[in-house]
Amino acid sequence: MLYNFPRRHLDRTTITPINKLRKDSIVTVVGTVEACGIRRTRRSKIFHAKISDGSGVMTLTWFNGLAYIQKAIKTGDKLAVSGKVEFYRGFQITHPEYDQLKKDEDSVFSGAIIPLYAQNKDLKQARLDTRAMRRLIKEINGRLPLIKDHFSQDVISSNNLVSLNSALRNIHFPESKTDLSGSIRRLKFDEHFFLQLLMALKKHGIKRTGARPLKRTGIQLKLIRDNLNFELTAAQKKVFKEIRRDMARPQTMNRLLQGDVGSGKTIVAVMASSIAAANQAQTAVMAPTEILAHQHFLSFKNRLEKARISCGILVGGTPEKERKLILKALKQGSLNVIIGTHALIQKDVAFKSLGLVIVDEQHRFGVVQRSDLLEKGFNPHFLAMTATPIPRTLAITYYGDMDLSVINEMPALRLPVITKIVKPERLSNVYQFISKEVSRGFQSMIVYPLVEETEKSDLAAAVEAYEELKIIFKNIKIGLIHGRLKKREKDKIMDEFSANQIKVLISTTVIEVGIDIPTATVMLVEHAERFGLTQLHQLRGRVGRAGEKSYCILVQRKITDNSNKRLKIMESTNDGFMISDEDLKMRGPGEFFGIRQSGFLRYKIADLALDGPIIRKARTAAFQLVEQDPKLKKLENKGIRRRFINEYQDLLKDLLLS
Repeated sequence: MLYNFPRRHLDRTTITPINKLRKDSIVTVVGTVEACGIRRTRRSKIFHAKISDGSGVMTLTWFNGLAYIQKAIKTGDKLAVSGKVEFYRGFQITHPEYDQLKKDEDSVFSGAIIPLYAQNKDLKQARLDTRAMRRLIKEINGRLPLIKDHFSQDVISSNNLVSLNSALRNIHFPESKTDLSGSIRRLKFDEHFFLQLLMALKKHGIKRTGARPLKRTGIQLKLIRDNLNFELTAAQKKVFKEIRRDMARPQTMNRLLQGDVGSGKTIVAVMASSIAAANQAQTAVMAPTEILAHQHFLSFKNRLEKARISCGILVGGTPEKERKLILKALKQGSLNVIIGTHALIQKDVAFKSLGLVIVDEQHRFGVVQRSDLLEKGFNPHFLAMTATPIPRTLAITYYGDMDLSVINEMPALRLPVITKIVKPERLSNVYQFISKEVSRGFQSMIVYPLVEETEKSDLAAAVEAYEELKIIFKNIKIGLIHGRLKKREKDKIMDEFSANQIKVLISTTVIEVGIDIPTATVMLVEHAERFGLTQLHQLRGRVGRAGEKSYCILVQRKITDNSNKRLKIMESTNDGFMISDEDLKMRGPGEFFGIRQSGFLRYKIADLALDGPIIRKARTAAFQLVEQDPKLKKLENKGIRRRFINEYQDLLKDLLLS
């Protein structure tokens, strides 16, 4: 019960009377519902509630979730509402955050700061509202002796924390804002600390895993570098030095290479694979899609052939005869580098001497798939790459057991892509512009979020759009690619697009990563408001790859505050890391990669998007602890060990704490 933290706190000292409201201010108002109901407009239905606090009347407005709101809010209800004040025929708040208060709550709560608890299913069944919760917790708290702190006094002092006992008391019964902020900080620190402790112990275990050191660089690396038609950036040189140093050690490398779209990660991976080849070790490169695997194969083969390093590709669609030859070459060791998809982890794929595993866009693979590939060698060195800029707080949390390398510099020739938001009525001008770019020898991509219309969606569909755009671009060859096409058809279309035969490619998001068409200069994204920021940034990265002036045009068909904010961010910056930070704040960590990291983030109060300074403090404390006491055996760490095992016992199978 003590760890069932309030959802938020209502500070009675900061409540604004309705007659003191100002447009655009963010406020909390407490009032009684005088009237409410659904009102129909020409285009939609709206739920309105008029509330009064004795000083004036204001309107609350909802456009979505009307059935739920209609059941939840009734005339006579007392509400605490928060949100941004707008003015339209009087003051109003659209989609406010609200809590229902009991009419006699003023007499129940003596303090100025009131805890408001989430009404989850269990609490509803137990009929525990805010007042009952508060009464029960007070009783529990009064009967318990002082709760023993798992941290030593040294940890508490050096991290400027309040005691656990104070934190648990003040989260439920804060007497001041200072008490409340101190307790929130301590409880957040705890959650971040134990997750960082898991990372520190995993990293410590990896560092102790023996591996074959790949020290020789040989003539291969020199041949690759001598044949480059560009100068490596300072950032590329720095990260390659880090990778090279790791590979030369007798412990396994476990490194994440982050780099924005077009920053030049692939050439770094190619050079790393040449070091493996110089040491008679094989490299496996796993990509999430066949399109990306083929793209990597072309890039690797082009560079590696100049260094006399053999390179092959293995995907689900590889013909059986060709597949047998590849499997034989891998087993004999005559094939140095293999690029592939999930096909690489099939049981009959065996290596003579797998020394380096490179996984691209690793968040698209499960942990089991990665380990299946790693197990095909004796503790091979591991390099993960991602073109999805990961916010620092997420990187040190979800990838906290890995060493991080970041390419934070773009090649000199690469110009920033010009990004513009357009309304549908301006599309005819955009199509004229695309035609003009085609006449200059360039290509364009038009991306849709869905393949076909569904009853639940009013999206313009790629298939339908293709038929319409064939008429609009009647003298231009256009193509259509989507996930439901057969592999042979997809390959044919991509080959024609790569050869600049198809001038305009209509697509779903299968082209999000991996397409490298130097002559593509226009990316048009339909229904841009339906895409996440990071996804839009990935799509934008498909153009402007050869130093030509390029454009990303975002068609906004549905206007909301949220979509306006997101698309304005895209228009204002090409910095992937800034975009990823905003994306994390808006979507939350569970959805950042489009998948839920189930069971990993065990947070009740912590917030990855907002807790950067606390995370860094907690990480330092956790890593220092593991440095000094890797098995958590010391007497002063007994409480930490007990809490950690309780918290993360299901993830402890690889950690040596015994």
